[in-house]
Amino acid sequence: MKKLVLSLLLLVALAGGALLTGLADPVLEWRVKTALVHAGVGERRAECMAGRMVARLTPLQLWQLRQAMAPRAGEPGEGYGLGELVKRLRRVEDGEAVAVLTTSAGLCAIGLG
Repeated sequence: MKKLVLSLLLLVALAGGALLTGLADPVLEWRVKTALVHAGVGERRAECMAGRMVARLTPLQLWQLRQAMAPRAGEPGEGYGLGELVKRLRRVEDGEAVAVLTTSAGLCAIGLG
């Protein structure tokens, strides 16, 4: 039983260390990219944006951004337009996350991301 507990503690410590050292970035980047594609962003632009966002925001900020941007009752689930995007951005209470999202979208759209 003690070995099991020690093994679990070691696994948790390693997972936490992986997050802190950036070894989990590919997974985070893939999840952000997938969420962006589901929101209607093109595949190439979503890949560009996800890389920038993961490099500049914490996992907690990314999660909060995703929660705020998620569709609520009566809102379209995927592929919404600019008006809906602006409406959802107003729900985000993290100015840094909004700035990173919008600058990433702009830079990736013109090919500078």
